[in-house]
Formats: sequence, structure tokens, C-alpha cells
Amino acid sequence: MPTSLAIIPARGGSVGVPRKNVRRIQGRSLTHRAVRAAQRAGVTRVAVSTDDEDVAAEALAAGADVVRRPDSLSGGTATSESALLHTLDVYAGAPGVEHEDSPVQLAEEPGQGPGFMPDVVVFIQATSPFIDPASIRTAVSRVASQEVDVAFAAKESHAFQWREPTPGQLVPIGHEVGHRPRRQDLPPQYQETGAFYVMNARGFQEARHRFFGRIAVQEVDADTAIEIDTWEDLRMCEAIAPLLDDKLGLTADLDLDVDALVTDFDGVHTDDRASVHQDGTESVRVSRADGLGLSRLRKTGMPILILSKEQNPVVRARAAKLQVDVLHGVDDKAGAIRHWIRENDLDAARVAYVGNDINDIPALQEVGWPIAVADAKNEVKLAARLILAQRGGDGAVREVCDRILAARQQ
Repeated sequence: MPTSLAIIPARGGSVGVPRKNVRRIQGRSLTHRAVRAAQRAGVTRVAVSTDDEDVAAEALAAGADVVRRPDSLSGGTATSESALLHTLDVYAGAPGVEHEDSPVQLAEEPGQGPGFMPDVVVFIQATSPFIDPASIRTAVSRVASQEVDVAFAAKESHAFQWREPTPGQLVPIGHEVGHRPRRQDLPPQYQETGAFYVMNARGFQEARHRFFGRIAVQEVDADTAIEIDTWEDLRMCEAIAPLLDDKLGLTADLDLDVDALVTDFDGVHTDDRASVHQDGTESVRVSRADGLGLSRLRKTGMPILILSKEQNPVVRARAAKLQVDVLHGVDDKAGAIRHWIRENDLDAARVAYVGNDINDIPALQEVGWPIAVADAKNEVKLAARLILAQRGGDGAVREVCDRILAARQQ
């Protein structure tokens, strides 16, 4: 059977969005998303070429190999082709490649290490967070069967494009000024998405460029053809991720397998609003669905804690009704959660914390499962491993409980 190697070049540096390749969308880093897309497409092996320890850690955690990139290929001017060729040389054990400086760090199952020459190379860019594995699978099949030498991701485009060779002088590209055909009458045009390029491996090594021989488009859904270059791109992807992840079957990609649950109160159990009465007392709105979810989770014997900065009787009253531990009036949430974890003899890596605002970030950094509600602050979402579909006070806690229970039943 033809073999395939997916290579994901992912440097640590980035100009538009610093540390871009470890930024998270729906709890998954861009590196992790790219690795999972390749794995779900069924490629033989997945490698991440990087100069960065955080990227390497993300790659290994997702089950990919890591190829350490030498300094000469780590700058902003290094081409993607150079990283791909270097990775192929490292795997093949080619003479002249400094393997001590660029070792292959294998994932859990060794599989093919150095000495492995694939039939097909799959170049995946981590900056495209919504890659459909089925599209990669089809493109690999086309190249492996020798139907084409190269198949690249593209979306159909009917845009009327213009260029400005000199200031104030516009020239149409691919159409005439006096003729405006209907969209359905236009010949098909395709725009590269940058998501992936699938190539005959030996042909690529000879050409040393991603386009050679018989080139074909692998058309992808325009809705998923988004590439992250700016903060605005990242914010947009965060906003539409719940919809697209569900469309691509990625919603349940992370099993919430934990031993304990800690939540903030305001903005998680509530919608972060309070009603102030004439006598100065406050009331908040909570979800009965959250209460039922916690009741089911508590029956498993799982330790559960509400941790809040607010010194308000309503917090303790709600915790008492739910029959869970509570610490409120806490300024140092990180210290409090560390103490609670030690007191309950827990592994911090298997504890989940759900937050919504920036004062939750230190606590999120103390656990293995930092979780943000759907309407959390952007800084919290970036610190999260998982972003919920539900907003605080509208079933976010129930969603967490259901996901934990589902993971326990597997």
C-alpha cells in the first residue's frame, strides 16, 4: 500500500499573531488541530517541523512526531519547501543532514522513523484551523493512484478581480469591463486556501517546489476555507468554531476525562448579573439544569468545588443546596485551588476548572483542564483547553457535567 507522511511546518515565531501556532480555538491549539486533521485523514505518519518547545509539546501530545528544525530554517524568511525537504531528508537519513541537531522525536508508537521514504507527502498549514479530513483523504488517494502529481486545497471563486499597475489606473483580471456575465455563466475559477498540498514525494524532492507535473484542485467547502494571519482572523475563527467544528465532526474530539471539577460562580453558574433590592441584598439567576447535572456528577463521588472571589451569602447558599464544597471571598484563586488539590490528594493534570473572566486565569493555569464558558473574555478563551458551547448561567455547568459523565461511560 502507498505510504504517506503529513508534514506540518510550525515555527515558534509569527509576526501577525505572536505564538500563533500554539493559540487555541475551542480548546485546541492550531498545531493540535492540524495534527488531528492529518490523523483523521488516515495518513501513515504525521510530523511537525518546529524550532519551538511549546509547539513540539503540542505535537507530541496530539500523537505526532517532531522534527527539530535547524537555525538555518527557523527564521521568518525560511520557505515552507525548505522545511518539507529537510523533514523528508531527516526521515530518509540522507547524507549531509545533521541528525543530532534535527532529531526525529517519535510519538508513542515508533512506526517509521529514519529510513522511511513515503510515496506521498502531505503539506498541512496549521494556520487553517478547519480542515476537512475527508478532503485530505481524497487528495492523497488521487496522488497515490498516480491520477495526478499534486492536488491542493482550493475553493471555487466567482469574484471579479482588479489590479492597479499604476496609481489611479485599474485593470480588470479575467473579465471585460463591458461584459458582466451571470455567476452561473462564468467559467470555474479556484482560489488556493493554503490548507493543504498533497504531492508525489519523489516528484517534490526533484522539483523542490509544491507545484510540478500534473496539478489538480481538491475543492473544499468555502465555509471552512479560512486562514489565520491576523488577530481579527483568530477572533472570527473563535466565534464560528462551535458551528464549523460540529459540521466537521470535531465537537466531541476531546474527552473530558477528569477526577475533579472546580468552577467559578459569577459568570459560570450565573449570567454575571445581579439584582440589587431596596435593603441592599442581591439575587442572581441560576440554571436548574446546572443543578441536575451537578447532582448526577456528585453521585459518582467526584470532588466538586465552587471557588469565588465574591463574599456573598448567595454563593454559600447555592453551594449548600448543590451539596458541593465552596470557598468564597477568595482573592488568590490559584493558591486556593492548589491547596484544595493537595487536600483532596488529586493530580492537578486531571482537574477541570471552569471560568469566565480574567481573574480566573491564574486558577486556569493550575489545572490540566482549563475551561471557558462560551461568553468568557477573550483572554480566558486563549488560556482555555476547552471552550463550552453554553454561556454562563445558561447551562454551561450542565454541559461540563454531561461531558465528564460521557467520558466516564466510555
